[in-house]
Amino acid sequence: MEDSHVWQFEESMWTGNVDHFLESVDEHCLMVVPALPYILTNSDISLTVKQGPRWDEVAVTERRITRPQDGLIVIAYKATARHQGSHPYSAYCTSTYHRPTGDGWRMVQHQQTPVD
Repeated sequence: MEDSHVWQFEESMWTGNVDHFLESVDEHCLMVVPALPYILTNSDISLTVKQGPRWDEVAVTERRITRPQDGLIVIAYKATARHQGSHPYSAYCTSTYHRPTGDGWRMVQHQQTPVD
């Protein structure tokens, strides 16, 4: 996946619909977010995404990308996101994607560290 597509895909994970998000997350994905229960497994991820509102917009800056091996992409960046009518949320984030054989790219890890 080219860099520009990686960033478009990551932004869609913030602002896309619930079905897109859940189809793009690997069944073994782990996430660390700044709210209880903090560490999310696949079933937690599904429940959390279905319960909460999706972000209306996100700006992704300070982008870094690496490809440690074929079929594996690791990114780090700063996200500033908004829900309609709310204060912006800013966090430093990492995501890891892998490409299972013939199945497209899937997120296997995501982490957010809020900016004070």
